[in-house]
Amino acid sequence: MMFTEEHIAFRKMVRQFVDKEIQPYVDEWEAAGSFPAHDLFPKLGALGLLGLEYDSAYGGQDADHLYTVILREELGRIDAGGVPMAIGVQTDMATPALHRFGSDDLKRTYLAPAIAGTAVCSIAVTEADAGSDVARLRTRAVRDGDDWVINGSKLYITNGTQADWICLLARTSDEPGAKGLSQIIVPTDLPGFTVSRKLDKLGMRSSDTAELTFTDVRVPVTNTIGEIGRGFQQQMTQFQNERMSAAYDRVGGLQQALDRTRDYLKQRTAFGKALIDNQHVAFRLAELYARLDMLRQYNYACAEAYMRGEDTTRYATVAKLEIGRLSREVAATCLQYHGGLGYMEETWTARFLRDMTLTSIGGGADEVMLQVLTKLDGLHT
Repeated sequence: MMFTEEHIAFRKMVRQFVDKEIQPYVDEWEAAGSFPAHDLFPKLGALGLLGLEYDSAYGGQDADHLYTVILREELGRIDAGGVPMAIGVQTDMATPALHRFGSDDLKRTYLAPAIAGTAVCSIAVTEADAGSDVARLRTRAVRDGDDWVINGSKLYITNGTQADWICLLARTSDEPGAKGLSQIIVPTDLPGFTVSRKLDKLGMRSSDTAELTFTDVRVPVTNTIGEIGRGFQQQMTQFQNERMSAAYDRVGGLQQALDRTRDYLKQRTAFGKALIDNQHVAFRLAELYARLDMLRQYNYACAEAYMRGEDTTRYATVAKLEIGRLSREVAATCLQYHGGLGYMEETWTARFLRDMTLTSIGGGADEVMLQVLTKLDGLHT
């Protein structure tokens, strides 16, 4: 992977922004259970960080994919996982399908403000009994003239309490399973849309997560992204962006966690010597550093394949599976090596452990990633 001088300068700029505009406030946002997206996102938008690879006609930067890799690695350093996750919803979960398949009018109305950061957006797929099994979702949009009339509910929706518009996956016909699903842009100021409740989570506390209810919500049929009935396929493509983003993000966070733990073990003494001089401790950290290096290089191989226009489904699936497992191991090890101090809420390790747990659940659980891989590798019919 060859980073140019421009890439290196970009990394420096993002890191400076994170250190100045985000890090000083994460404790406050964690305590509040939400961060001010409508204040932060315009600052990100002003630097072009919310539409790096998007068309300049809509405010994007027309940048190559390596800029996204760098952005996510640097956002992963934020001391509260909920903030980069929420930014990722804006850049890699709610907008890719709109950019790829949406009409010019939809892009100008909804994508451009999302890139500028003046509109906060969200993705609404999961339901109470339809998470990874997307084809089972029940939220329904029935056509009435030139409108869709939407009824149903969505659960575990990141940015749900702050979103100005939602990329909704809904059933638009009676065709079974994955057939008959469509992606629809739903503004949240419409009658019948309700944030039923804000959810209380184990981790990612600075990111608001909501249950949403749709009761006879009317939106124009022209708010459909791409072809009616192709929503499942479009969403599956969008999931790859989400999983790649998560893998890039975690590399930055895990690198910082291991570095912090290494530095702490050099300073902390027990039985007359620094803890880092315990061979078992040093070997364990060396192993985790090595595995992280391998995943970083795998991410870069994925990024290069993506830039060549290849299907990165397998790359994204493997990366998502392995980064989830490594995240849990690194978080647990860092807390363990901090001892009683690591168990205290005042230490970064406690929050990190909670936040990293989601990596193996959100965006497709580990078991779903394995199911995808068994199909891709011909391990079952």
